[in-house]
Amino acid sequence: MTADALHIRVAEQAARTPEAVAVEMGRDHLTYGVIEAQSNRLARAIAAAGCGKGDRVALFVPKCPEAVVAMLAVMKAGGVYVPVDLDSPASRVAHVINKAEPALLIAHGKAHRLLADLSAIVDLPRAIALEAPGLDRAGLELAGDYGQLSGHSSDPLPPLSAGEDLAHLLFTSGSTGLPKGVQITHANACSYLDWSCDYFGMQAGERVSGHPPLHFDLSTFDIFAALSTGATLCMVPPAANLLAPKLAEFIREAALDQWFSVPSILTYMANFDVVTEGDFPALKRLMWCGEAMPPATLIYWMERLPHVTFTNLYGPTEATIASSFHTVRGIPASVMDATPIGKPCGGETLHVLDEHLRPVPDGEIGEIYIGGVGLSPGYWRDTVKTEAAFRTVPGENGAEIRIYRTGDLGRRTEDGNFHYHGRTDSQIKNRGYRIELGEIEVAVNSLDYLQESAIVGVDVGGFEGTAICCAYVPEPEKDVLPQQIRQDLGSLIPRYMLPTQWIPLDSLPKNANGKTDRPALRDMFRGQMVGTS
Repeated sequence: MTADALHIRVAEQAARTPEAVAVEMGRDHLTYGVIEAQSNRLARAIAAAGCGKGDRVALFVPKCPEAVVAMLAVMKAGGVYVPVDLDSPASRVAHVINKAEPALLIAHGKAHRLLADLSAIVDLPRAIALEAPGLDRAGLELAGDYGQLSGHSSDPLPPLSAGEDLAHLLFTSGSTGLPKGVQITHANACSYLDWSCDYFGMQAGERVSGHPPLHFDLSTFDIFAALSTGATLCMVPPAANLLAPKLAEFIREAALDQWFSVPSILTYMANFDVVTEGDFPALKRLMWCGEAMPPATLIYWMERLPHVTFTNLYGPTEATIASSFHTVRGIPASVMDATPIGKPCGGETLHVLDEHLRPVPDGEIGEIYIGGVGLSPGYWRDTVKTEAAFRTVPGENGAEIRIYRTGDLGRRTEDGNFHYHGRTDSQIKNRGYRIELGEIEVAVNSLDYLQESAIVGVDVGGFEGTAICCAYVPEPEKDVLPQQIRQDLGSLIPRYMLPTQWIPLDSLPKNANGKTDRPALRDMFRGQMVGTS
């Protein structure tokens, strides 16, 4: 790949395989030729609405093939697309709008309720209707209609953005409760695609999953790796996530070559035992990213799918999709064997540093920092947060290098592999002991009568410091009491690491990206402690 812009790479592939299916979701599908023509027309409509180079365009669009058309069109018009989580409350989206200051919206009828609520609390720019029904109740001023684009030429506009220009703004959760806008350039994303498409051997004709929501950075890989190589992006309908058998059925019927998701989805499917021996015969590779994979889940999948390669990817949004990788060569010997986060992807560097930003020796735990081609320019219009998270340190040749503070703890072993050891904020002090909550969570997740569990710390002050709290989901039709879990954990971890607070649940709460919602769990335990005090 040579083009340094996402939309140009897709256009080049469309020229090679115009009749091939680019995106499908259920019965809906668009070919490469159709996507190219429609995105060119929409780009001209966006330009006609007054959007120029660097302008932000907010996408109020659910996961669907036309959403990809909208992304491409914004970039072709020189703009920066801002995908909006349609399940977020209007108050949170209002912060995104106020921060991003979009010049235009691209709106879908399914977002009409959110848009109506939003228009009551923030001034919205004009919109182009991607699908009009329902938008008449949203109070929008329309600058165009996707169904009326035939008046615009399907010829491409001259290239208006590339390289260091922004491709999109992704708003992630912030420590203050307000989302932060992570800036991602074309060069950031294209650099990762160069490495990943080559490493995974992606090629024309393959069928690739599109599982994450469109505002989650993992979707960038699914969409643009597929469309840069001539593969078909098979979007997973959100409704399929509600039932584990439906997800397994989707993988089978779509005859996927590649599956990529957060580990929580894989654990969910394993808990319901929906994968049979030798299942998914078309599947070549399975990847995960976003959180640690429970070893028991990995063992479940690897035992049933010996024909599949399994790769752990690691990295925050601020470093563009993933910064390190580890392909697992054999089934873990124990449910306590955590998978390494591996070695840096091409063009990336990982560093384990102490509190003074000095390297720690191999084998010792420090904080993980990331450098290299994937680093975001920083947070949109937030110099303070950018300077706090992105630092400069001396490189090997004495020149300054820029690094990002992940907030993750880790170590590097002599073989060059990096290992994740939880979050800096998950290392607590309890009764004088320094404890890594991730170690407790690995132990709890190894118990075969639990579907899933999570460990969080809640500050209670005094000598105890931070209370160790365990939320757990028992296997169906099993009555599991905390006393039994404590007794079994006693043979795996020291007594001072045993949780003191417990909440049984039907399922762990998940955030919009499918990860375990740990702030919600902390609130549950705080409420429980108040109720029993």
